[in-house]
Amino acid sequence: MTTLLPAPLSPPLETLAPSPMRAGLVDRVMTGARITDAEALELYRAPLADLGTLADHRRNLARAAAFDGRGNEIVTYIIDRNINYTNVCNVYCKFCAFYRTEKDADHYVLTHEEIDQKLDELTAAGGIQILMQGGHHPKLGIDHYLNLLSHIREKYPHINIHAFSPPEFNHFAEVFGMPLREVIVKFKEAGLGSIPGGGGEILVDRVRNRIAPLKCDSDHWLEVMAIAHDLGLATSATMMFGHVETVEDRIEHLRRLRDQQDASKGFTAFICWTFQPENVVLKATPVGSAEYLRMQALSRIYLDNFDNVQSSWVTQGPKIGQIALRYGANDFGSVMMEENVVSQAGASFKIDAPEIERLVGEMGYEPRRRNNWYQLV
Repeated sequence: MTTLLPAPLSPPLETLAPSPMRAGLVDRVMTGARITDAEALELYRAPLADLGTLADHRRNLARAAAFDGRGNEIVTYIIDRNINYTNVCNVYCKFCAFYRTEKDADHYVLTHEEIDQKLDELTAAGGIQILMQGGHHPKLGIDHYLNLLSHIREKYPHINIHAFSPPEFNHFAEVFGMPLREVIVKFKEAGLGSIPGGGGEILVDRVRNRIAPLKCDSDHWLEVMAIAHDLGLATSATMMFGHVETVEDRIEHLRRLRDQQDASKGFTAFICWTFQPENVVLKATPVGSAEYLRMQALSRIYLDNFDNVQSSWVTQGPKIGQIALRYGANDFGSVMMEENVVSQAGASFKIDAPEIERLVGEMGYEPRRRNNWYQLV
């Protein structure tokens, strides 16, 4: 088996960008120091190979103590299934090709029996988690969700319910006429195990108002995460970039995540991916794989309080997902037996557990399965 190694840094390190503080900045990155927004912008402009090597070093610093000191050798993944319980949505995001209205012939709300079939298939494949999200259905009441959570918890106790994004929770609070915290408490009591970071897009309201004006704003997205962390619910954090935002907007997004992690310490991982342009209203020139790798690398360096960075093979494809392991990622995401949202916008990659293990092994790492809390299973 051929082991692929990262490209060496282009000597000297001080030539990453023409700046009098460049040498000092590189030294601080190498020692794990926190960088500023201005320094992040400077690093963004560095040669991609150099930025990748710095990110790989920061990955190793962050993971050195994990798994009894073997964190640098191990790349994790999980077997889960993405279940979209409904495609009915009334926020009409311009980058989404998945949503339907109740007038569309192909709109749906999954029954318990339909979900059970998916969970039986997941269990047979060794899966231990579902990523369950849907549209903002204007008519489903709280009993629908609580009954669904209770049903899954009682019938499939081995499966973690990683479900409902922050925009969904803000939608629930409005539809149910309940305080946001009370909604999350009731969902946790019914069986919710953790919350995914969907709907983050870019946490800059000027951008959000252009691409999803009816979705919750940045403060409300972060409020869900703060409440969840306070209640002991772990969450992930995401970024969808490469549309109408600027690089400065992306860095502001990362700063808000880092600040929230400082305050509540409940994010388990960060995942970024690029805008998928097919079959959507939003017209923007998509960015390529180099830009994806650049932003993931920068995110690993900037998000110094995040232990885990996940490679997004679902949108970038398995080969770029593999390379991303040398650009700051220590996790290969999930087998994801089912994916219905980004595939509608043009990304249709699928791989199984043996393929993930082969891709990870080719990069010189040991593939290991994990749970949602990044514990080996």
